[in-house]
Amino acid sequence: MAIYNNQQSQNPLFQKVEQVRRRQGKIRDTYINLAHGSGGKAMRDLINDVFVKNFDNPILSQLEDQASFDLASLSQHGDRLAFTTDSYVVDPLFFPGSDIGELAINGTINDLAVSGAKPLYLSCSVILEEGLPVETLRRVVSSMQKAAQKAGIQIVTGDTKVVHRGCADKLFINTAGIGIIPANIDISPRNIQTGDVVVINGEIGNHGTAILIARGELELETNIESDCQSLHELVAEIIKTCPQIHAMRDATRGGLATVLNEFAVTANVGIRIHENAIPVKEQVNGVCEILGLDPLYLANEGKLVIVAPKEKAELILSTMKNYPTGKQASIIGEIIPTPPGIVLLKTAFGAERIVDMLVGDQLPRIC
Repeated sequence: MAIYNNQQSQNPLFQKVEQVRRRQGKIRDTYINLAHGSGGKAMRDLINDVFVKNFDNPILSQLEDQASFDLASLSQHGDRLAFTTDSYVVDPLFFPGSDIGELAINGTINDLAVSGAKPLYLSCSVILEEGLPVETLRRVVSSMQKAAQKAGIQIVTGDTKVVHRGCADKLFINTAGIGIIPANIDISPRNIQTGDVVVINGEIGNHGTAILIARGELELETNIESDCQSLHELVAEIIKTCPQIHAMRDATRGGLATVLNEFAVTANVGIRIHENAIPVKEQVNGVCEILGLDPLYLANEGKLVIVAPKEKAELILSTMKNYPTGKQASIIGEIIPTPPGIVLLKTAFGAERIVDMLVGDQLPRIC
């Protein structure tokens, strides 16, 4: 066999073929077309030039149909696997403070982190609309890699599909993520108890407001940016400080109000929050007043809602404030026995009103 290979390698035609095979593909088209999803050379060039070049790591470089992991190395981080998936269809793709690529990475990381897991690996599947500028895709993928690198995780497998013009809205991203939950960590709304307190790590409604303004449909001008950020480092430090966290969730679609309603229903308890204690940027309040929106329901992409024992509240608060992602942390409410399954807001005037689950959507396509 060695002699055969040596003979072949001396053949100029064989050498030329090998050079072509080894040469990494480069996409030369300006816009995505259906060939980029056909499974042939155009698709291979797109994957190599845009995705592999950006996401390159030892697992991804195998270019298998799946990513393989050593179970022994995973078990060093804990004793349970956390697995999540999400899809991102935000409009516009780029908005103040972030874009759909960073949003997809940070959103998936946060979904893992709120279980107490250490995020490790992500997948990335994209649905591209025919006619999407290739440069737009490059920007999004580059943003994804920067966010993943900053968070210390790897994108290890993925998929690409192209649909006809008009069958999608430029670009959709689906991600899945896995992480490992440390032993003896049990974070679930089922653990919530009367007397617990509710803590949030900062201002609400920035992401939803930034998206609304970025669409340019309203003649409003603000300097509000999305709060898109990964929270896993903050969560890890909080858990190290206080392993007794009862419940934790990131307030994305449906905002703070939806998360609290989910907690109240699952634990069959009441929750009272205090309007004066909830951090809201003045510009966000202004936009909400003009448009008749409620910041409690606006989307966030970097807000952590924690329910913990009252005696641990100040410890958690001080831990949060030591991190950039928690500088504006605040204790905003408490768990009460009645009415079960209901969230109450104590207003600035001392009255109380019910904060119900959002029906419909205040803002479409925000994440």
